[in-house]
Amino acid sequence: MFHHLRRYLPILSWAGTYRRSYAISDLLAAVIVTIMLIPQSLAYALLAGLPAEMGLYASILPLAAYALFGTSRTLSVGPVAVVSLMTAAAVGQVAAPGTAQAVVAAILLAFLSGAFLVMAGLLRLGFLANFLSHPVISGFITASGILIAVSQLKHILGISGQGESLYAQLVAMAGQLPDTNLPTVVIGIGAMAFLLWSRTGLKKLLMGLGVGRDVAAIAAKAGPVVAVVVTILCAWWLDLGEKGVALVGDVPTGLPAPGLPDFGAVPWPDLVIPAVLIAIIGFVESVSVGHTLAAKRRQRIDPNQELIGLGAANLAAGVSSGFPVTGGFSRSVVNFDAGAQTQASSLLTAAGIALAAMFLTPFLAYLPKATLAATIIVAVLSLVDLSILGRAWRYSLSEFIAVTATLGVTLVLGVEAGVICGVAASLAMHLYKTSRPHIAVIGQVPGTEHFRNVERHRVLTRPHTLSVRVDESLYFANASYLEDCILSLVAERPELRHVVLMCTAVNEIDMSALEALEAINDNLRDQDIRLHLSEVKGPVMDTLEKTDFLSHLTGQVFLSQHQAVATINQWEDGDDKAGNRPASA
Repeated sequence: MFHHLRRYLPILSWAGTYRRSYAISDLLAAVIVTIMLIPQSLAYALLAGLPAEMGLYASILPLAAYALFGTSRTLSVGPVAVVSLMTAAAVGQVAAPGTAQAVVAAILLAFLSGAFLVMAGLLRLGFLANFLSHPVISGFITASGILIAVSQLKHILGISGQGESLYAQLVAMAGQLPDTNLPTVVIGIGAMAFLLWSRTGLKKLLMGLGVGRDVAAIAAKAGPVVAVVVTILCAWWLDLGEKGVALVGDVPTGLPAPGLPDFGAVPWPDLVIPAVLIAIIGFVESVSVGHTLAAKRRQRIDPNQELIGLGAANLAAGVSSGFPVTGGFSRSVVNFDAGAQTQASSLLTAAGIALAAMFLTPFLAYLPKATLAATIIVAVLSLVDLSILGRAWRYSLSEFIAVTATLGVTLVLGVEAGVICGVAASLAMHLYKTSRPHIAVIGQVPGTEHFRNVERHRVLTRPHTLSVRVDESLYFANASYLEDCILSLVAERPELRHVVLMCTAVNEIDMSALEALEAINDNLRDQDIRLHLSEVKGPVMDTLEKTDFLSHLTGQVFLSQHQAVATINQWEDGDDKAGNRPASA
């Protein structure tokens, strides 16, 4: 019973062995992540088109919920750039930006996303992450990073450009360039320059002053906090609000009262599909980060339980006036590097953000939106990786087409269309590759029992035997291709008497493929050619034995390719010593 409960409440696996040393490490990590997360939360709320305080709310209960149900000990959950952009796009479909309906829509989006994730976790659908290939995800994230950076330029310039696609945003901003606010530009460019410098220059400066490398690296992550404090003081001292600089304005003090979202305020069915897409992208990003960090400490995460953990985090956001969240790469790395040992660091971080929401929000009224925009732009620069296009081009044309299509659709049509294109491209790429599997004519390497491709190696073959290796499981999408390929090879060999299908890479044969094998067997029988199988795996053989295919097979099933060829050669040499059909592997 306890083991079953621990499976769904991973906190039980470490809470009983929690030590004082863990508490010190987790507290230090929590302080550092809290300092980093405050400006990030505010910035991503701005990116999502929501009030600043919602960024803080999305970083309190969700962190605590993931700490209870998540399996990664160092993953830090909260608002992230790509999910915030997707939130803005989804909310914009049902409510005008800046309205009360937009706030309700974002809360509903988190709740629906959480419900989908929990349901998927209970159904153990963690394998769904495999339907998005890494190159396609890289293309989507790169395009999203470009969209995010461009979308924030309006705050740097002090104008109000709108639009979901790259083209729409650029056109809108171009028409408003004459309205650029100079003080806003100075604040935004200055903050951006400082943040870029702090990534490397601040670390070198601190190390030059005698600070240790690790401490300096962590301190450099606090650059956004310095930018926020300095620009707040500048805005207050110089009264920049009166000079046209957009400020965050009054932020409510305190914590929101928990409660279910209002499903009647907006047409919530219109949010279901966007919620599912946000859930999928957030899950893929979070699991990728979680696996990377867990591997460094020889730990592991459970993708199915991660679905529940992330679902609980989003449900928590939905009942505490937050918006969709997932595991963030940058702050998770900071949490890891700061020495976090368990999810207690997330609980302590949530407490720190809660204190900030209760006591620090009055100081945020003078925070320029340009500072938050600069924080976002600098943060997403690491997401943009156009080199993926070159790598995909050099590696595989199909990969390049899938990546380019996803990137292009995201930039032109927006993030939701980009996600759908990414899923479709990944599936299409898989179907294309498996529908045309690599099929090699093989021969024996002299002096060995190994068989290799005749086009790559010097091998021994005989005109009466055709040995073919298919490097893929056989199913409906490639059954006809296999049949056409084998019959085409047979037609080129007038002396042929035996065909051996080497099944080393065949893990499954579905009914469509079985029918294709039956058709091949019948066609070869009519030509007085025998069909043999070799190296058939046990589970595949079990499936074949449930049918009458083996009883109609004109040849035999051999344990190894070498045994098949040796036996056939004996037959053809007039020394037929073949016994009963050997058992499969």
